[in-house]
Amino acid sequence: MEKMSVREFMAKDLILFKPSDDIYKAIDTLVQAEISGAPVVDEEGKLVGIISQKDCLRILANGVFHDAPAGDVSQYMTEAVMTIDPEMDIFTVTDIFLNTVYRRLPIVENNIVVGQVSRRDILRAIQHMSDSSKS
Repeated sequence: MEKMSVREFMAKDLILFKPSDDIYKAIDTLVQAEISGAPVVDEEGKLVGIISQKDCLRILANGVFHDAPAGDVSQYMTEAVMTIDPEMDIFTVTDIFLNTVYRRLPIVENNIVVGQVSRRDILRAIQHMSDSSKS
């Protein structure tokens, strides 16, 4: 079976956030786009974190228990982010998804976010392999 790289199945047209973006606008974007999270990048496009639905839930806890203002994305994002290379094969990425809680992984090339792969993208790869084997 041929080894396909993540580059073939990664999402390239990403929603990206800046650390200074308003957290409520980020939540609106996640809900409208029906996505569970997105990379947070600096002005050069370098990954500085990721903001997920789970990260955003902290607003309710912080607001209710600490009467804290909402703030910006940098206050809620996860800074320690696992990234992968666009040439990584889909079997290795599948193993990562099976053995971690991650739902999506940013893809970084030359320190710049070039894409993202999700569990759904890997399912599309499986579909592709299944379709190819039938031909």
